[in-house]
Amino acid sequence: MLKIENLGYDSWQTICFQRSTVIVADLALAYALYRYVQTPPASSQKATHAVATSILLSPALLIIDHIHFQYNGFLYGILVLSLVCARKQSTILVGGLLFAILLCLKHIYLYLAPAYFVYLLRACCLSQKSIFRIRFGNSVKLGLGILAVFGAAFGPFWYWDQIDQVLSQLFPFSRGLCHAYWAPNVWAMYSFTDRVLLFVAPKIGLGVDQSALNSVTRGLVGDSSFAVLPNVSPKTTFAITLLFQTLCLMKLFFQPTWEIFVGTVTLCGYASFLFGWHVHEKAILLVLIPFSLLALKDRRFLSAFRPLAVAGHVSLFPLLFTAAEFPVKTLYTIFWLILFLLVFDRLAPVSSQPRVFVLDRFSLLYITVSIPLIIYCSLLHELVFGKKYEFIPLMFTSSYSAVGVVGSWIGFSVVYFTS
Repeated sequence: MLKIENLGYDSWQTICFQRSTVIVADLALAYALYRYVQTPPASSQKATHAVATSILLSPALLIIDHIHFQYNGFLYGILVLSLVCARKQSTILVGGLLFAILLCLKHIYLYLAPAYFVYLLRACCLSQKSIFRIRFGNSVKLGLGILAVFGAAFGPFWYWDQIDQVLSQLFPFSRGLCHAYWAPNVWAMYSFTDRVLLFVAPKIGLGVDQSALNSVTRGLVGDSSFAVLPNVSPKTTFAITLLFQTLCLMKLFFQPTWEIFVGTVTLCGYASFLFGWHVHEKAILLVLIPFSLLALKDRRFLSAFRPLAVAGHVSLFPLLFTAAEFPVKTLYTIFWLILFLLVFDRLAPVSSQPRVFVLDRFSLLYITVSIPLIIYCSLLHELVFGKKYEFIPLMFTSSYSAVGVVGSWIGFSVVYFTS
């Protein structure tokens, strides 16, 4: 297992070890969700249990952890537990420390850190009566706790003078804008538009960079040049991400309630996923998991959640590409979507504010289109073209999923800022 060049190694002992450790690690998620249903719910008890069950049985975790093999269930268990602890003043410090531990376990959660920083600052370190009064006791406890966590994680690397190596691995800006398989974000739509413009550019007099013709369709890491549209730099993606995160952080600063906090965590995940540099498709869980906790707040939230639930799961299908995995990923995902979206539809209360008619119709149309898309990309394309044009179904899947994620983000942003 430890031989880097030993590709394709899959002994029974290795597979047994991987699967069993993932299942055991998922107990962290089960415990966090148990704690979630024990806290005073904003909605009904049935709705809280439905949300918890949907996360525990998520097809995304089945695809990524139990088949593709990672430990996201364990990590998101810590995230959910930190969110649950942040709900009460008596355990808010514990929530902050749990998130600090989570950051040291996997740095992708840095995308959500601004929401935690603002919430802990307002709800824990500053007086609720005045932002100019500091609660020194809480500030010292939180500061010392975070220093202890990061000291334990990075202290050995600092001692052996390896911090530069760690940072180069954590922030690999030498890689391209898009992952080898496009994550369903704005840059997937940007890349798709660039491919379409290749056919239009000669007719309308646009220049074409011949050296970039195959760049974004070769699936190579660090290889993202555009033939017609301008290239995008890491600084640009960072600035756009920061802009959209700042908008929701301002609302959280002035309204530091738990539901606004979870909504801000969700929007920080959206902004990072949609506009970040070299985003992996699995990062959609940064949005799916926290948004699930708000999906049944009312029907306006549910309308924004539906396209995300479909797009987020469909976008993960290319991770499983063998014939044996096709029925598992499709049948289980479709079953989950039908079951929980129907249950959610029955449990979501009517909003006191008017619903967005366009968003409702968009969700229905979007879900309908997903069925023929899955059939073509998973079955028909290979039957018709064989091994030719392998990137076409990947491009269709990521571009289609990007439309759903962007539509969901717009819908949730409207609900978040108008609630």
